[in-house]
Amino acid sequence: MVRYVFRSERLYYLAADPALAERTAAFYHRNRSAFAPFDPVQPEEFFTAEGQRERLEWDMGQAEEGRCFRFLLVRPRQPGKIVGLAGLNEIVRGAFQSCFLSYKVDHTLWGQGYGSEAIGAVTGWGFRTLGLHRVEANIMPRNLASRRAAEKAGFWEEGLSRHYLQINGRWEDHLHLVRLNEEDMDGRT
Repeated sequence: MVRYVFRSERLYYLAADPALAERTAAFYHRNRSAFAPFDPVQPEEFFTAEGQRERLEWDMGQAEEGRCFRFLLVRPRQPGKIVGLAGLNEIVRGAFQSCFLSYKVDHTLWGQGYGSEAIGAVTGWGFRTLGLHRVEANIMPRNLASRRAAEKAGFWEEGLSRHYLQINGRWEDHLHLVRLNEEDMDGRT
C-alpha cells in the first residue's frame, strides 16, 4: 500500500513507488503538451506505465542511496490522481550539503498556488529531514509562472546560466535560483 511521506496544506507527498506507474503515466500523458515547452524531449516509452515503472524503480534506488528523493503529489479528496511531482535531485553531501529542485503541477491547477506550496514543502522537508543547507532551482527566464512560484517559496535569483539545459530540443538559458536553510547558517551540522 502506497502511503504519503508528509503533507502540506492542500497536498500529500507520496514517495516514488512502481505501484504508482499507471497514475504517473496518466499524469504525464495528460500534461504532455502543456509541459513540452519546458521539458527535455522524452522517448515515447516515457509516457507509458512501463516507462514510468522503470523510472519509479530507479527513483526508489536513488532514494535508498540518499541521492535523490522524488515525490508524487495528490490532493486529499482525489488520492488516486497524481497532480504533480517534486524532487530533490543530485544531492551532494560533504561541505556542500546541496541539491537541485524539480517540480511540476498539473496544468489544470496552474495559477492556484500549488507550485509554490509544493516547492516550499519539499524544500522544507529537505532542510529538516536531510539536513540540507542549500536547494537550487534552474528555471528558463521566459517561464514566468515557475519563477514566481519559486520566489513565493523563498527562492531568490543568483544569476544566469547560458545554454544550460537542452529543453524541447534546444539549449536554453536558465536563471539560477536558490534557497538556504536559515536554521543552518552557523555552519554546524
